[in-house]
Amino acid sequence: MRALVYHGPAQSSWDTVQDPAIQEATDAIVRVDATTVCGSDLHIRRGDLPEVKPGTVLGHEAVGEVVEVGGEVHHLRPGDEVIVSSVSACGHCRACRDAKYGQCGEGGGWILGYLINGTQAELVRVPFAEYSTIRRPFDLPLDDAVLLAELLPTAYEVGVRNGHVSPGDTVVVVGAGPVGLATVVVARLYSPRRIIVVDLAGARLDTAVHVGADVAESPGKMITDLAEGPGADVVIEASGDPDGFVLCTRAVRTGGHIANIGAHGKPATLHLESLWRKNVTISTGQVDTSSIPRLLELMRFGRLHVAQLVTHTFALDRMNDAYEVFAQGTTTGALKVVLHRE
Repeated sequence: MRALVYHGPAQSSWDTVQDPAIQEATDAIVRVDATTVCGSDLHIRRGDLPEVKPGTVLGHEAVGEVVEVGGEVHHLRPGDEVIVSSVSACGHCRACRDAKYGQCGEGGGWILGYLINGTQAELVRVPFAEYSTIRRPFDLPLDDAVLLAELLPTAYEVGVRNGHVSPGDTVVVVGAGPVGLATVVVARLYSPRRIIVVDLAGARLDTAVHVGADVAESPGKMITDLAEGPGADVVIEASGDPDGFVLCTRAVRTGGHIANIGAHGKPATLHLESLWRKNVTISTGQVDTSSIPRLLELMRFGRLHVAQLVTHTFALDRMNDAYEVFAQGTTTGALKVVLHRE
């Protein structure tokens, strides 16, 4: 098969590699019909995650058709269309029993495209397939379905839910990349009083308003007014930038919540000298994807509109082009790029 293989920092190529095979009785082999590129993949290609070994196939989000299952996979069969979760779950350990699949203690968690070969390929081996795939309804488009593999659960679980967004809240989202904009879409379900998006890229600010933000602006007067006034009830850090995190600590109100989504490759300063008496709750998190079934139903019944988050599509063999467009998103206008099997 063909796959995107990581060779070290700033080095990857679309190569011919050996087809994946069943290794454990709980595995399934899935033909990839659609996959996408994530900010975590960019971190890997920059060398920010040295635990990713050269020779690893990248990617951790996919939708496709089951072509083979192991002997202990009972609820899937060849021909089933599935969403492959970005997080693998054994289903039996203490964390999985608590639906904290991202913390699986028996060899799961985020492993696809990180510790084992991933989804940016024609075929992928999916460990713990019964707990790590969700059936894709026939009426759910591929481009919508692939957003359920990680993007939307991350926005919901790590951002909106951890941030305790509630009706009437003022919500600030720092960072208008794909996960920040997905957070705006999901937060709208909770009827906040207003959603403010902050970013440095003007084109992304325009998109933020289009997907549901009430206000979108560069860091400036509005954040200063919040810092000096009532503050925001919930501030969601979705930029992965140290300065973005500091901005969150300025904008949050006394007793408010800061929910960090952004993947930080550099240290961020925590100004406890100004926060210690504010009763602020700060949360971080690895997505669990336990919310996929709920989000899928909201999408199917027209409550969650996400098509605008996919801005570019490519054939699967144009993986390097997709990475280039995605990496330059502030100039190309790319949010999510989706690659399809032809």
